[in-house]
Amino acid sequence: MIEPGMTLDGRYQLFKTLGEGGMANVYLAHDLILDRDVAVKVLRLDLQSDPDAARRFRREAMATLELSHPNIVSIYDVGEFEGQQYLVMEYVDGKNLKQYIVEHFPIPYTKVVAMMTQVLGAIETAHEHNIIHRDLKPQNIMVDRDGNVKIADFGIAVALSETAVTQTNSLLGSVHYMSPEQARGSLPTKQSDIYSLGVILYEMLTGSVPFEGDSAVTIALKHFQEDIPFVRDFDPRIPQALENVVLKATAKDPQQRYPSAAAMASDLATSLDASRANEPRFVPEGNNDSLAATKRIDPAVKSAAIAAAAAAGDQEDHPSREDADKKADQQPTKKRHPRRRRALIIGGLAVVLIALIAGMIAVFGKGDATVPDVTDETVAVATNKLQAAHLKIGDTKYQASSSVTKGHVILTDPTKGSSVKEDSSVNLVISKGSSRFTVRDYKGDSYDEVRDDLKRAGFTVVKKVKSSSKATGTILKQDLAAGTKVNPKKTTITLTVAKKTRLVKIPNFVGKNLSTAEAWAADHDIMLSQNDDDTGSMAYGRITSQGIEAGEKVKRGSTLTVYVSVGRSSTQTTTTTQPDEHNHNNESKESSSSSSSTKSSSSSSSSSTQRAASSSTPAVAPSAQSSSTASSAQTASSNNSSN
Repeated sequence: MIEPGMTLDGRYQLFKTLGEGGMANVYLAHDLILDRDVAVKVLRLDLQSDPDAARRFRREAMATLELSHPNIVSIYDVGEFEGQQYLVMEYVDGKNLKQYIVEHFPIPYTKVVAMMTQVLGAIETAHEHNIIHRDLKPQNIMVDRDGNVKIADFGIAVALSETAVTQTNSLLGSVHYMSPEQARGSLPTKQSDIYSLGVILYEMLTGSVPFEGDSAVTIALKHFQEDIPFVRDFDPRIPQALENVVLKATAKDPQQRYPSAAAMASDLATSLDASRANEPRFVPEGNNDSLAATKRIDPAVKSAAIAAAAAAGDQEDHPSREDADKKADQQPTKKRHPRRRRALIIGGLAVVLIALIAGMIAVFGKGDATVPDVTDETVAVATNKLQAAHLKIGDTKYQASSSVTKGHVILTDPTKGSSVKEDSSVNLVISKGSSRFTVRDYKGDSYDEVRDDLKRAGFTVVKKVKSSSKATGTILKQDLAAGTKVNPKKTTITLTVAKKTRLVKIPNFVGKNLSTAEAWAADHDIMLSQNDDDTGSMAYGRITSQGIEAGEKVKRGSTLTVYVSVGRSSTQTTTTTQPDEHNHNNESKESSSSSSSTKSSSSSSSSSTQRAASSSTPAVAPSAQSSSTASSAQTASSNNSSN
């Protein structure tokens, strides 16, 4: 089973789940070859053996591959991994339009017009290729961080020529945005997409959908029986011209809608102009044959609506007065007794009263219930608690969690403590357990991009900066080795990042080991030149002086000369003494005295030479004269000793 942490075909490394639908799951992934984030849609495991689902899944890829538009999510690749079909698409870093509306409402009218114009441009391109989306809704429109929109999920898009894949009696797509003709089971057209866009525009202006109901059938019936509400009743500040765009796009008769998405975009573009401030409200023409056909209820849909209404306690329509009169004419006339007539009237009123009471109980009789806390409970325990509170389980979704045990409830919708009507549905989000993530080699990559990817996956990212010849922002080191599998939500990763500077400040290396200077020079792109210093002023391997004074700033690539001690000098005098010869003892003493005098002179000469060298700027190597003087003194001492 494909899940986060896996790498598909050695190329697409899955980070986390972006969404789960009835047909497929979508994951955030990274393309290891092209080094970019992508979204990977995987056909659900239980649908892999369903030929219709597989065909529809492939059709999404084929439909979108034909389209090239900046406001349509691009398809990059299709494949199969361990028996599961997947497609790779453009990743939009943002949120869907439904979430955007919730978070940003009210949206400025200019922003609404700009975003809808982008959507219309994308749909016009699809229509030019004879592709109808027919599942347009805010959940299928992505909004990136810059406010640009991209349409996704062409999964049930259908080419006009592909009549074989059209099911006339199926209610595909979301019923809140479905055109009347689609709700009736008729073939969708380009105008069906335009109707859906009109409903989306309505929601962007009001923050809600035009029709609500207890069931999909109820909402579908409203789409072809009731006129769409006026947006200016919700917000009188909305220009009439802008409301007219909504009204024309959502006309019941497809022929009275815009002939194309381009025409709707053109009308929308001027809807905020002052020249249209006094425009009258758009009113569709009177019912014609097409409109009447649209409002006729498909028997299958009507029967479903009646069944739903019966379940809610509604009554069927009464027979028409004309039919009742005909039946009355066919019955023989009977003489009614006044008391019997009065009893019938009273009985009828009682029946009506009972029906009214029953209806009021059905509508208003349900009490309030409080959503219990089922966090971290198993599904079975959560179900029992909800049933005890007179509530029922709604939709269930699964997502990874590092804090909640696999199979236990993460949260509910509505949230715990919420007050709802009895018999309401409560949706559950259930833990899939902690997801494992495979760390890759980030060295050489851009820190900003890697940081964003890791944070999206749940990592805590720590940044360390180090001067380097590499470009600023390049990752130099990472504390987690590539291939390590971790739980992102419990893991901190430290990245060492390069910071390139044009000038380098030279440190003071005098008295330090040569290896210290070599390491620093390598990190700062400085060439190091080494000369020997045999004065013996410091221990072997220590730097006695440097060619550039400490504190000076130089360009990268410059050369720094250092002078390194070859060790301290040790001059020893060998004296031969004959104990039986007094003269030789005296000569030896004189020789030693002469040698000491010479050494003192040599040492003085050497010290003077070093001070002279140190006083020059920049510092230079100690003069060879001191060595020469010391050598001469030693020779003289040796000669005296021999004599």
